[in-house]
Amino acid sequence: MSKLRYRKGAVTTRAAGGLNNTVRSIRATYETDPAVYAAMLPRPLEAIERPEIFVQLAHVAMHVTPERTIEIGALTMGVNCTYEGQAGAYCFHMAMEGESVVTSGRERFGEPKKIATTSFEKNGDHVRATCARHGITYFTIEGTIGQANDRPRSFEEYLYCYKALQGIEDPSTFDGDVFLTRLNWKRNYSDRRDFDGQITLVESAYDPLVDIPVRRITSLEYVEGSTVTGGQILRTVPGEWIADHWVGRFDDPANVGIELARAEELAA
Repeated sequence: MSKLRYRKGAVTTRAAGGLNNTVRSIRATYETDPAVYAAMLPRPLEAIERPEIFVQLAHVAMHVTPERTIEIGALTMGVNCTYEGQAGAYCFHMAMEGESVVTSGRERFGEPKKIATTSFEKNGDHVRATCARHGITYFTIEGTIGQANDRPRSFEEYLYCYKALQGIEDPSTFDGDVFLTRLNWKRNYSDRRDFDGQITLVESAYDPLVDIPVRRITSLEYVEGSTVTGGQILRTVPGEWIADHWVGRFDDPANVGIELARAEELAA
């Protein structure tokens, strides 16, 4: 009897619900330019008082099945915001190792994932973590682990994404519905410590994080523990609400972006 593995077999290879992970992460928030913050946030998400960006660079052991674990590095960045009163972050950048975790996250949840090379080096209390694509190390976070802090060890946090199919005839539109989705990340940290360090962004036409500058770090910590990740669809949205943001999901070094007035120009 022959096999055909382009059809789904009777044995389940992945649970339908959330995925259990073990993580080591550096987490941060930083203030950026208000004009940049406003331009980065698509409808119907709502701004918060401070123009804050969420950052996490993690080493993740994904326990896909009891017999199978995938280890990856992952950089996640988002614009802190709210939706219908629920605090979270609009996820505009995810870069991680492994084709399967990238394609599954993009197709299932609408995550803006890209394949990358990461490092997470811990030497005693010193940690240096990086993310690189196209031979460019465009993100580095480095510093020293400090004392345990009193922040909650168990909690749930949320990231907002958009799930859609780019138009065949016109790639500036979408074929079918565009969905606002929410990632639900349940954290159960065994260790949560302050972190004294810095974030370095380097120019890359493929991943222009330098356009979202670090003006002031407002939170920085090192954590270890477990997470359960899942998600849900919240609603459909008009395609034009997200169309101009879609370029960030792809490598488009020819994209010139939009012009923004600097804060000092706005105050003049």
